[in-house]
Order: sequence, then C-alpha cells, then structure tokens
Amino acid sequence: MKKPITSTKIILLFYLFFMVISAQAQQTITGTFPPLAGQQVSLVGFDGFGIYTIDSTKVSEKGVFTLKYADKDRGMGYLAAADNKAYFVILANEDIKLKGEVFSVPESIVTVSGKENKLFVQYATEHPKREQALSAWMYLQKIYQADSLFAIQKYPQQAIETEMQRIKQEDLNFLNHLDANSYISWYLPVRKLVSSVSTVAQYRTEEIPSTLTAFRKLDYSSELLYKSGLLKDVIESHFWLLENMGQPLDTVYKEMNISTDFVLANLSGNEKKFNEITKHLFHLLESRSLFKASEYLAIKVLTQNSCTVNDDLAKQLESYRTMKKGNIAPDIVFSGDVLQNGSAIETPGKLSDIKSPYKVVVFGASWCPKCVEELSQLLPLYAKWKSKGVEVVFVSLDTDKTKFKGFTSVFPFVSMCDYQKWETKAVNDYYVFASPTLFLLDSNQKIILRPISVKQIDAWVDLYINKPVVHYKLNKKSCSLTH
Repeated sequence: MKKPITSTKIILLFYLFFMVISAQAQQTITGTFPPLAGQQVSLVGFDGFGIYTIDSTKVSEKGVFTLKYADKDRGMGYLAAADNKAYFVILANEDIKLKGEVFSVPESIVTVSGKENKLFVQYATEHPKREQALSAWMYLQKIYQADSLFAIQKYPQQAIETEMQRIKQEDLNFLNHLDANSYISWYLPVRKLVSSVSTVAQYRTEEIPSTLTAFRKLDYSSELLYKSGLLKDVIESHFWLLENMGQPLDTVYKEMNISTDFVLANLSGNEKKFNEITKHLFHLLESRSLFKASEYLAIKVLTQNSCTVNDDLAKQLESYRTMKKGNIAPDIVFSGDVLQNGSAIETPGKLSDIKSPYKVVVFGASWCPKCVEELSQLLPLYAKWKSKGVEVVFVSLDTDKTKFKGFTSVFPFVSMCDYQKWETKAVNDYYVFASPTLFLLDSNQKIILRPISVKQIDAWVDLYINKPVVHYKLNKKSCSLTH
C-alpha cells in the first residue's frame, strides 16, 4: 500500500513548482564588453517618474556579464557601468545578447540576439535619417512654392511631394509590420510622437491638431507608459506643444484645459498614478508661469471625487481655490520681529491696519537667490509705487535673526519674520510653497493679481494706476474723433 501524500509534501511540491515557474519567467541579458572587465554593471528599469535597479553584477576578466530581468520589468531599461552612460534595451520577455566596447558608444554595440532589440536598434538608426531627409525635402518644397523662379516648375514639386510621401510611408510601414503583441509596437510610435513635437511646432504646423489628438488618446494609466521612461517626456512634450502652437493665449489655455480633462479622466480610479501625474503636471505649469492652466488643474482636482488627493498635493492645489483672483486674502498679524528701515516698529500691527489703495505682499527669504533678485528690483520702484498708492509688506521665511535684519535693513516698508520658515502662520494661510511668492491686493484685501515678478507688478502699476484720461469730442465736419 502506497503511503498517502502528506500536506507537507503537497506544500513542498507547490513551492518547487512555483520556483520552476519563477525561474522560467526570468530572462537574461548577456554582454561581452572586454573594456569593462572588472567593472560593476547594472540593469536599470523605469517606474513612472522614477528608476530602480533590476539587477547588478561584476564583469568577468574576459569582459562577460549576465543580468536577469523578470516579467514585471517588461518595458524599457538601460545598462549602466562606472561611467554612468546608458545603453537602452527593450525588456520584452526575450533573452538578449550584446557585444561591444563601452555603453557610451552605441555604434560599437552589436545586438547578437533578441528580436525586439534588433528591431529597436534598426528603427533608432533609420528613423533619424528619414526625418533628416524629410526636413531637407520640406525646405526645397517651400523654395519651389514661394519663389516665382521655381513656382512654375510643376514636375519638380510633384517629385518632391512624391518622395516625401514615400519616406513617410516607409517609416509607417516599419511600424505597421511590427507584432501587435510586442512591446516595441507600442513604444516606437509613442517615442516618435514625443520626438516629433519640436518639428511639428516649427515646420509642420498642419500636423498640430493630429499630434494633439494622439497625445490625448494615450492611456496615462497604462503600465506600458509607466515602464517606458517616457512618462515625463510625454506630459512635458504635450503641454509644450500646446504652449507653442502659435495661437492666442486664451486659445492656448482653452486647449490646455481640454488636455487636462483628458489626462484626469484617463487616471480616474487610480489614486497612485493620479497623484503622481497631477503633481508633476501642476509643477510643470507653475514653472512655465502658465497660472491659468495650473489654477484650472488645481480646482478640477480638488472638486473631483474619483480619487483621494494626498495631503501635500492637496495643500498646494488648495492655494488656487482659496487664493484665486477675486477672493479676499486672509489678514496677516505681524509677529516676531517687525522692522521698517532696519528699526523695530509696533504699528501697524497687521496687514489690514495699512490703509492703502493697493498692497503688495511678498513672501521670500535672504537665502533665496531669486528673492534677493526680485527685491533688489523692487527697491528702486518703491517710491513710485508708494506715490501711486501701492504699499509693500515683506513676510520673511528666514530662520536666522542676523540674516533677516541684515537683509531688510534697507527696506523702507514693513518686514516681518517669526523665524518659523514654512510654519509661519501667514505662509500657511496664503498657501505659500515657493519663494518668492507675490500677491497684489486692493484696499479691501481682495486679490487682484498673483504676479510672477516685480516687473509684472510694475507694468500693472503703469497701466492701471493714474492712467491719463483722454477726452474725445466729435468733429462734426469730418465725423472723426479728436482729442
């Protein structure tokens, strides 16, 4: 009689089976690079906006190394040695064999095996040549169309157009013949989309609508994108094209809002990616001074209910809901050291005590180079501003008394510092996350403007305050207006 199989043995069998399956799920990258002998090489993968080390090993004396990756790493990766130069590879469930000298000289590297990687190298070599040829033909085409000397020559124009279409079709045929289930069939068109943006904006403007449509159709929640190393490039290229599409600013903002809607809708229900991408996009728009677009994004995110916004991001976005143009800014109680012309003052005790038609509130610090630059521009303008009813208040994020007092000793306006840096109450009340941050308020502390610079405020002062009134009278004889 056979002995029954015990539960322990069953568990062991399942474990062994799992280990076999796991082993089978791993692929290898084998490289022969004699100049790298003795060096440490790593295989690095992408995860959203970040990277992670998949595997690492020391190259043998003969210059041979083997690295492993698994199904979960499917996407793009790169090899890096001591010089930190990257050589990109497709991690697509295939063993890869490479031969070469160093990663920094891709021309020296031969892909011995790995179907998708061979196709990747082929396209990476051929596509730039086709793009270069297209640019040359486009240049000639414009000459033949614009110059009367050549415009009458129909045959050359037809020949140029035919050749351009042939080159485009050749590139398209390469992509269309890729295995639809391969990673490269997804990656190469997206890589092409990103790399085309500058050319489209400058020379192929007729392609802007279709290019924007392609960006909007992308699945921003896809693991394919997250593992591609293209996530940052996709978002930044998308909005760069919108910014440089050659349309009036109002149209640009309208289109940015449309794109924002597409991205957010695409991320609905995926909290991790929603927060990561929203945060990146928000900071991108802020850094490009596209404040109407960042305000739209902030309010859109805060009012959606499909995902939970993490606390840090929510606080940053809240600034646009609470501190948007037209809202009443919180009062600021002056605490800590309150100085004017380097001397301590007791009054005014708060912002609302300053009776002035307009107030500029500046958040900054002595340790912030941009703050130093902006305030050095402000000082020579202060007398003019004050004569037109514009007062200034400086709220410092300094933590060192000596530095604060030294920095503000020449400021003829109120400067305060409680040495709490980002924990200062006014900083939190005004949702300040960067320095310098400026606000222009009216006498009731209604927010008129969230300026990006002192120069913008000065332009506003010149444009809107004490602007000469021009009186017109009708010249009956000529039916024209005269001063």
